Amino acid sequence: MFDMVSMDQAMQLIQSGMRVYAQGTAATPRSLLQAFTRRGPQLSDVTLVHMHLEGPAPWVEGECLGHVHDVSLFVGPNLRAAMRDGTASYIPLFLSDVPWYLSQPETRPQVALINVSPPDRHGFVSLGPSIDASLTAIEQADIVIAQVNPQVPRVLGDACIPMDRITVGVAVDEPLSVLPERPVDQAVVAIGRLVAELVPDRACLQIGIGRVPDAVLSSLQDHRDLGVHSEMMSDGVRRLAAKGVITGRYKVTDPGKIVASFALGSRELYDFVADNPVISLHGVDYTNDTAVIRQNPRMVSVNSAVEVDITGQVAAEAIGPYVVSGVGGQMDFVRGASLSPGGRSIIALPARTGRGEPRIVAALRRGAAVTTTRNHVQYVVTEYGVAELKGATIEERARRMIAIAHPEDRERLWREARELVPGL
Repeated sequence: MFDMVSMDQAMQLIQSGMRVYAQGTAATPRSLLQAFTRRGPQLSDVTLVHMHLEGPAPWVEGECLGHVHDVSLFVGPNLRAAMRDGTASYIPLFLSDVPWYLSQPETRPQVALINVSPPDRHGFVSLGPSIDASLTAIEQADIVIAQVNPQVPRVLGDACIPMDRITVGVAVDEPLSVLPERPVDQAVVAIGRLVAELVPDRACLQIGIGRVPDAVLSSLQDHRDLGVHSEMMSDGVRRLAAKGVITGRYKVTDPGKIVASFALGSRELYDFVADNPVISLHGVDYTNDTAVIRQNPRMVSVNSAVEVDITGQVAAEAIGPYVVSGVGGQMDFVRGASLSPGGRSIIALPARTGRGEPRIVAALRRGAAVTTTRNHVQYVVTEYGVAELKGATIEERARRMIAIAHPEDRERLWREARELVPGL
């Protein structure tokens, strides 16, 4: 059994020059991170490495500046301002490669901050609804500090770790981060229906988070025997499983299981995954391994983007030079789905932003990063239709992409396209 100590005693284990990894998404150890922020000004040259973290990020401001360096592998809303200011850093990396990064001698963490359930009668604690790359961080770290939290559910798969892997525990009673569902508009509903038409019965799904993925899941209620192998699961997955739409009966890997690396959504979602033998959470080096993904027939990946150009280049992690999210698992699943027998990869996005700016563009913005290359894209979907790009010439791609742009953007796109695509 690990020692239970005070928060201040736990933070004294973090010393100058250390690299610290924090578990993310719903299981973000917010109390530990608040204490880490208080400890930060007393230290120098400390690096905090993480994927998406829920809650505020006070360590990138105030007295921590110059003491703590934030390195994000996926930028959430709480770090976008710091990214713009240059007070936080971002590493573009496939999600499947994050465990590799954390295993390198020069980048491995010395400390891991995690959020776990109380020990069970077998001597194991659970990482709850979020494994991400935490298993690798725990394996690599010399010091593992756990906030032992009765509100963390016991989840099955690879989410349980033995108590002897934890250095010290701190008693914390803290709700998991929840993600409120946002209302969808007519455009998003239309996208959901069009994507659903591309999903066959018995398909295996990877689907992300946000209004478009939620609309897709809502449009799949009449499908049969769907499976899930994804980096994440949401309330939409929970509802389809409750209706019997998701059975996993025809999966090759983990048949009958809903497989993900993390769950993020409502308290009802966390209650659903707790002790549920259908749920199997694993590290991203398994969920996002293309060699695993491609084994499932009819694998369908659904991802979104900031903008897509008329040749099919996808910018999903930044608006021009400004990072707003991350590479994530998009390419892992785009490639895995495309290699799956009968598989399909889909990029789905509204034709315009909420501010009326076009998202189907002749050329990506200056400084934009290409998250998914045009060589990999199969389908692009907006509320105005479906553009099938695989095997299409540049001229055919331009025509098909312009056809699904907002009607008021098409004339301008044609003018710009003729300057960029000689054959038009």
